[in-house]
Amino acid sequence: MKHVTLILLLGLAGVSFAAIYEGLADLPTRQFDFVVIGGGTAGNVVANRLTENPNFSVLVLEAGDSHEGLLIPQIPALALSLAGSPLDWNFTANVGDRSGNRTTIYNRGFALGGSSTINWMAYTRGSADDWDRYAAVTGDLGWSWNSMQPYIRKNEHIALPADHHDTAGQWNPAAHGKSGINAVSLSGFTHEMQKRTIEVSKSLGPTSEFKFNLDMNAGDQLGVGWAQSTILHGSRSSSATSYLGPKYIGRPNLHVLLHAHVTRILPTGPKDGQLAFHDVEFTQDNGATFQSVKASKEVVLSAGTVGTPHILLNSGIGDSASLTGVGIKSLHHLPSVGRNLTEQPAAALAYIVNTTDTNETNLGNPALLKQWNDTRTGPLVDPIILAFGWLRVPEDAPIFKEVTDPAAGSRTAHYELAMINGNLGVPEPGNNYVTPGTIVVSPASRGSISLSSSNPLVKPTIDLNLFDSEFDLYAMRAAVRSAQKFMSHELWHGFVIKPAFDLDTDDEVDAFILNTSVGAAHPVGTASMSAKGAKWGVVDPDLLVKGISGVRVVDASVLPFVPAGHTQAPAYMVGERGADLIKCNWQ
Repeated sequence: MKHVTLILLLGLAGVSFAAIYEGLADLPTRQFDFVVIGGGTAGNVVANRLTENPNFSVLVLEAGDSHEGLLIPQIPALALSLAGSPLDWNFTANVGDRSGNRTTIYNRGFALGGSSTINWMAYTRGSADDWDRYAAVTGDLGWSWNSMQPYIRKNEHIALPADHHDTAGQWNPAAHGKSGINAVSLSGFTHEMQKRTIEVSKSLGPTSEFKFNLDMNAGDQLGVGWAQSTILHGSRSSSATSYLGPKYIGRPNLHVLLHAHVTRILPTGPKDGQLAFHDVEFTQDNGATFQSVKASKEVVLSAGTVGTPHILLNSGIGDSASLTGVGIKSLHHLPSVGRNLTEQPAAALAYIVNTTDTNETNLGNPALLKQWNDTRTGPLVDPIILAFGWLRVPEDAPIFKEVTDPAAGSRTAHYELAMINGNLGVPEPGNNYVTPGTIVVSPASRGSISLSSSNPLVKPTIDLNLFDSEFDLYAMRAAVRSAQKFMSHELWHGFVIKPAFDLDTDDEVDAFILNTSVGAAHPVGTASMSAKGAKWGVVDPDLLVKGISGVRVVDASVLPFVPAGHTQAPAYMVGERGADLIKCNWQ
């Protein structure tokens, strides 16, 4: 399958569509009102919303290729094939000291749509507590859960699942948008594992830690429920297919330049007593030549939690001593750039099961691929995660005598069980698997993004620093034990054959965790927002970079804490509010 993937991905490169340009010479001008760096999850939101005003001209600079015409990203069940593909930046990250400084490939989207083009399409907003904490930390009530509801609805519209089944009792429509731009739907195929997961939850009752939760996106996320995913008519709904879709990409004031690897933002002189940055430097030929464009109003950094601090640091914006140490002239001392990297540790506890309805069989079946291609139906319409559980460490756990609870509040999970319809590792031939993926969604550990070279084309150093806090190991151990408990329920008998790992003692569990855990690809925090006047942070609550003029950050890097969930939906929410903040400033 991977060879097929690469052929399909590479074979269509070099095609230009509508206002999506391949070369700088194709652009009508080199000066725009706004230059958005990164055509990813949040960046495309900003570009779409700003160009609603016909008087604003916007250029999006995307380092990767177009998503247009590529088959594999469209098929939800094949998302795993995109890791390590030409649509992946293929960063390398250090897992952390506690894991023996193992390195791992760190997946981020390298294409129009960014990580929304290669992710697993999970739609989870975090808890109401998460957003209320953002408001409290920044002193801006606009980031609170209630205040963010209009932006949720601007982003989202409920889509019918691919099989058009009755979704009553599977989610709460009142908690969702009906006229937004990006599609969210429930599973479009009936999977045995998914049915049993919900049946186990309901059988245990409302006082169980595994209680059924009708809608985990309604604010109180705790419990087990049906997965919601960014899928439309059996195909992936990304920021590229939605916010840059046919309805919008033809706007005369919207321009997208592909293969534009941004290296630095450049100072253009003082403004109101601060250094102003309005020029953006990039290369389209891997550094053989460098070009620049100008943003007369603002540069909007939407390059993501890895890319945004990398560009700021290469521009001389960061910790002065660290920049000088790698040979970069410091232009603005802002020590928090690249720090506070917050990532969720993830492990995969596979079980061998008595079914052929898992990815091990489905992905190798040409008839199912044909069914998807012909009708957008069948098991391939669903992503690999079919249900979620959101759970907490008990309030009286001894770990809380040693550390402060890192979760945002009592309605917020410490860890997640992501019910995966397959094996994330290398399956034994002939076996089928389901995997309750265990993820610490409210971690206490912090890592960093830093430079190892003054060459802006050298990839940054990513230190996830997982399990630096004892709480995270404790919570992951609790997650593994919860997964074992859940999978031992009698309703799994006859379906589950045996676990793929023998984990009995705490020492065995800890060894499994430290030897196999990786980052969940949900990084935030490297350009954190903080209150105006705060001595830490990178941006103010309006997302303008502290101490300079002309630059705003609009992506998940501004979130000072990771929301207790997957970060796609929060990135959309930041994009929507960020676009509104820009509009309010210039209209």
